[in-house]
Amino acid sequence: MPTTYFKRLRMEINLRRSALPEPVLPEGYEWRAWHPVLTEAHARAKWSSFQGALDPQLFPCLSSLQGCRRLVSDISLRRGFVPQATWLVVLPATEFRKITPCATIQGVAKRWRTGAIQNVGVVPEHRGLGLGAALLAQSLIGFREGGHRRVILEVTAENAGAIRLYERIGFRHTRTSYRLVEAAD
Repeated sequence: MPTTYFKRLRMEINLRRSALPEPVLPEGYEWRAWHPVLTEAHARAKWSSFQGALDPQLFPCLSSLQGCRRLVSDISLRRGFVPQATWLVVLPATEFRKITPCATIQGVAKRWRTGAIQNVGVVPEHRGLGLGAALLAQSLIGFREGGHRRVILEVTAENAGAIRLYERIGFRHTRTSYRLVEAAD
């Protein structure tokens, strides 16, 4: 079976030394703090965000809506789940449309005073508006309020746009790893 290695970067931010940007959403968008009733909306935002991207090759759960439902549920049931670092951005319902999930982020505690961002996803038709930066800032504030001093995340090295965003927020590359993926025949 053929194999491929994907370069992954671990990035980290020190919350005690970083001035976090204000989490501002564009007009018309709204925050939704974590609540279990929002599991489906988080899953839909995650699934829509990663369709056609490289990440589902590395993490097959991202390749289907059912996999994203299971992932969001599993993250929220972890012992170290950090609800105040888990957010959803939506376009609110109107008389002409249902609530539209646009972006999602989930946070968990990894080690003593260290948080980890599990996924950042912005639905393609809502990219370029600052939702990713706002999500990161909102999540990092939640981690800080929860007593975390550092936050880590991993990103595929080919995702240059995400890496630039993370660096702009204050994340620094701390480690490189390679993820082996066996290709299906």
